[in-house]
This record gives sequence, C-alpha cells and structure tokens, in this order.
Amino acid sequence: MIQDKDFTLRLIRQLTQALEKLILDKPEESLMQKELDFDSLMKDIFKMNFSDVSSKTKEELIEMVNERQERDHKDYYEMLGNLFYFKGRESNNTDFLDKAKTFYERYLQTSGIFALQVINRINEIKKALE
Repeated sequence: MIQDKDFTLRLIRQLTQALEKLILDKPEESLMQKELDFDSLMKDIFKMNFSDVSSKTKEELIEMVNERQERDHKDYYEMLGNLFYFKGRESNNTDFLDKAKTFYERYLQTSGIFALQVINRINEIKKALE
C-alpha cells in the first residue's frame, strides 16, 4: 500500500514537471518522442481517464484530493492546476481554465509557497475568463 502511494506521488510529480515544460514551451526530446498519454496517467493517479476527471466539478475533484493524505494535497493541486491550464489553453476551454485557477489557488494555500509563476498564471486566467 505504501509503495502504491509513493508510486502515485512520483507519477504526479513527473506529470507536473512534464506539464510545466509543455506550458513553458520547453519540452525535452523524450517528451517530444513520447506523447503524454493523459488517459493512462489519470487512470494510474485517479483510476479514471482524463475525460472522466475533466467532467467532474471542482468540488468533486477537491473532495477526491481531500481523500488523500493531507501532506500530498499540494502535489495534487499543482498537478491539477497545470493539467487544466495546459488543456484549457490548448483547447481554449474556459471551464478548464476556471478549474486551473481554482487548483492553482488551492496549491498556493496548501503549500505556503510564494510562486510568482503560478500567481502570474492565475492573473492570466482571470483576464481570459473576463
């Protein structure tokens, strides 16, 4: 059981880093060679595909995160923020961008980290949602 949690956290952190590079338009060659398979990653992390994850409300996703250990919440929120930000920008989907804003704000609250890059993304999302 502990190994499963560690594996899931490793997946979350790897996905967060990969999304961060894609958001910054700096993908590594390995990412370019191997497309990110969001469905399989979401199945490994949440036991459902990306379509199912994205169809959930913000409240439902927050509840899913709250079911995890509290120390891991910041990792989930950062990953979900990056995921919905990337997908929202890619498809110009305001619902995804709104979810990204919520999860980025939750990330800042739970982590206690001052992340200027995340704050700038939140401001960018707010302008896009106006």
